[in-house]
Amino acid sequence: MSNEFEGQGVVVSGAAQGIGEAVARYFVARGALVVAFDLDGDLLERTTSSMGSDAVAVSGDVAVRADVKRAVDACLEHAGSIDIMVAHAGIADVRPLLEVTDEQWRRVFAVNVDGVFLCTQEAARVMRPGGRVVVTASTNAIQVEENLVAYSASKGAVVTFVRAAALDLARHGVRINAVAPGVVNTRIARWVIEDPVLGPEYLKKIPIGRFGEPDDIAGAVGFLAGPASSYMTGQTIILDGGQTLGIPLDDDGNRSDNLPGDSS
Repeated sequence: MSNEFEGQGVVVSGAAQGIGEAVARYFVARGALVVAFDLDGDLLERTTSSMGSDAVAVSGDVAVRADVKRAVDACLEHAGSIDIMVAHAGIADVRPLLEVTDEQWRRVFAVNVDGVFLCTQEAARVMRPGGRVVVTASTNAIQVEENLVAYSASKGAVVTFVRAAALDLARHGVRINAVAPGVVNTRIARWVIEDPVLGPEYLKKIPIGRFGEPDDIAGAVGFLAGPASSYMTGQTIILDGGQTLGIPLDDDGNRSDNLPGDSS
């Protein structure tokens, strides 16, 4: 591994497992000093214990400002600075619109939107010029799915937040961009991937022919946090194997969604 991020202070929210864990490991492997931040303190401790002394665990809720500030302060203590904030933590609630309660709606927005706002604001307040924020959005921001109304709406808000925040932060020398994953092999997507019927059907819609892996997303986060993207801000990179490009044909030339093509 290179030492591209040698000595840089990084906070990663939602770092106990899945994409967040992969992101934390990515930065540790490249010389960064990482604060792994997650609500599940026990799992977080087990995860970070295998990363060595360059990673420290801070448990807390991204929807609570005091908890986010503790993570930022821990990074200042651990690394002497916070150079990169990865606001990854997010949740989904799969249920029809007419069954979504006020509490469920508010919790999804509290984590997915308020959490991104708080992580960005608390980090940017103490970042030096050259600081970077990377946020996790989703392809659901542009291509919605049934029974995911709160999640999709929250991720749409995240994409717009990144664009607006980029304008405000540019004068402070801080860049902010987002990744928008499609279906990635993590706990939150296993209800699709591991379903013996739904999984193979869903896979037909992905031109590359596989589901994403956490390391796929971590690499893109690293790009957005690194010097190769120094002229990018306010942008969202879609990482979905081509799923949102359109509907691919199967090997027989038929649409993979079993619907008829244009007959005009």
